[in-house]
Amino acid sequence: MDRVVITGVGLITSIGEGRQTFWENLLAGRSGISEVQSFDTSAYSVHRGGEIKRFAPEKYVRNQSPGELGRSSQLAIAASYLALADAGMDPERLDPVMTGVSMGTTSGEPNQVERFNDALVAQEPERIGPEFIGRYPCHRIAGYVAGEFGLTGCNMMIPAACAAGNYAMAYAFDAIRAGRADVMLAGGADAFSRITYTGFARLFAIAPEKCQPFALNRKGMMPGEGAGILVLESLANAQNRNAPIYAEVAGYGLSCDAFHMTGGHPQGDGAARAMRQALTSSGLTPEEVDYISAHGTGTKSNDQHETVAVKKVFADAAYRTPISSIKSMIGHTMGAASAIESVVCALAISTSRIPPTINLDEPDPECDLDYVPNVAREHTVRVAMNNAYAFGGTNASLILRKFEG
Repeated sequence: MDRVVITGVGLITSIGEGRQTFWENLLAGRSGISEVQSFDTSAYSVHRGGEIKRFAPEKYVRNQSPGELGRSSQLAIAASYLALADAGMDPERLDPVMTGVSMGTTSGEPNQVERFNDALVAQEPERIGPEFIGRYPCHRIAGYVAGEFGLTGCNMMIPAACAAGNYAMAYAFDAIRAGRADVMLAGGADAFSRITYTGFARLFAIAPEKCQPFALNRKGMMPGEGAGILVLESLANAQNRNAPIYAEVAGYGLSCDAFHMTGGHPQGDGAARAMRQALTSSGLTPEEVDYISAHGTGTKSNDQHETVAVKKVFADAAYRTPISSIKSMIGHTMGAASAIESVVCALAISTSRIPPTINLDEPDPECDLDYVPNVAREHTVRVAMNNAYAFGGTNASLILRKFEG
């Protein structure tokens, strides 16, 4: 089986579009959290989120009508164009049969359901229109990405909630190693949603001002939106075109807590299983991991359970391994989260820089690891682990390592 490498990354986030702007703002600890503008939050007790304020889909969507696509699909296509450009690939010269798409999402196109519901409440069902069927189903996101580039290879949509990005990366990794594809566009996308916001608000899980992962006085998560796409290639394909390589995909681990609808296992059992499987499949030990990108939502339970799980797997090495949560800056981008965090791991490896966990002024004594508080750090990263956990106890850990020929 051929090795799989990352040669391009594309991002649309609340702190910037594209690798360079995103990475500069992330390392600077800039926050993308602001007052919600896409809908009226006056009936809620919280009013902030990680919205993307000035996204222009017509700048990216070239072979389809932007207005006929849902926002998540628009974000995914935009990030895909950026990733291909970053990889030095001409979209018109891709092998359509041997290039595939693997996407993750939490809610698909929830804005379409909101539009449907608003029309019914207003007793104006004629406003819904037949286009609803073409926009809403979540598999259309991967389909629209493929349609934009004329890709006829394997196409997968994985709605594995907040672990979906890592699941999509795992599928793409397997597809290339199995010879079903030479190149995969892999990642995730989710749009800011009134439905999602309402759900987390009803759970009293949204922080009123800022996201503070691992802090003593953390008050919850912060909903966000965005897309992260990575170009995965077989090593042979990358070498044939002399492509620069960010990192190599080493392996992954998947598990389920089978414990609770929204809460993780209090002893971190499922999360620990996913991490151990990822290490085993990569042929690595905990001591060899130089950086962990945390799920790090900023909720009381998640941060504590994740800390317990890391200690369970890493033992003494847990205290020597830097961990950070970029959700402190861009919020929780749902199905895009671990895809964007996979980009972070690849860039940490290629630049020897680790982004901080901002808003971490007073650590929780129960969260006593090195969370890279507030300031980015110079640090050699040869191996990075990306952790993602979702409602239903769905867990996915991905490991990237420095490419060495």
